[in-house]
Amino acid sequence: PSGTVWTIDASHTTVEFSAKHMMITTVKGRFADVQGSITIHDADPSHSGVRVEIAAASIDTRAAQRDEHLRSADFLDVEAFPTITFVSRRVEKATARQGSSFQVIGDLTIHGVTREVTLDATYEGRGKDPWGGERVSFSADTKIDRRDFGLTWNAALEAGGVLVGNDIKIHIDVQAVLQAEPHAQAA
Repeated sequence: PSGTVWTIDASHTTVEFSAKHMMITTVKGRFADVQGSITIHDADPSHSGVRVEIAAASIDTRAAQRDEHLRSADFLDVEAFPTITFVSRRVEKATARQGSSFQVIGDLTIHGVTREVTLDATYEGRGKDPWGGERVSFSADTKIDRRDFGLTWNAALEAGGVLVGNDIKIHIDVQAVLQAEPHAQAA
């Protein structure tokens, strides 16, 4: 089935994450450089899909020293693995009803390791923008264990426990704009 293709608008999209620091504080960050597309099949939403690329070096936790450590070989190793990707395999329980919840199951690749993850998603709505374009919006959440992606660096704390938590919560707000239909060229 054919569908409409929507380009992710990076200026209206956020990919945020949070992790425990010293087992007591939640540290939040985001990735600033997000690109990709969403294909929506209105007749059969289960055939819809998404492809996303994130520049690993665009990580931002509002602390330059921490960000440099996260970019290093201890964590994301952005020189060797510059891109984080998500490619959907299937969509379950999707409807065109604003506020409806559904799942997007796909392959998340971080640090050169690919694992299947499930995004718990919500269809936030669709509408015309002031410039004549049409936009669609979704939000999604998931949780991963960073060790599943080979991100195992840690430091023991004197009082017990570890410096960096293993569970990473991910929250996504995405807005995408409808790609213009290609016009037939005159002969």
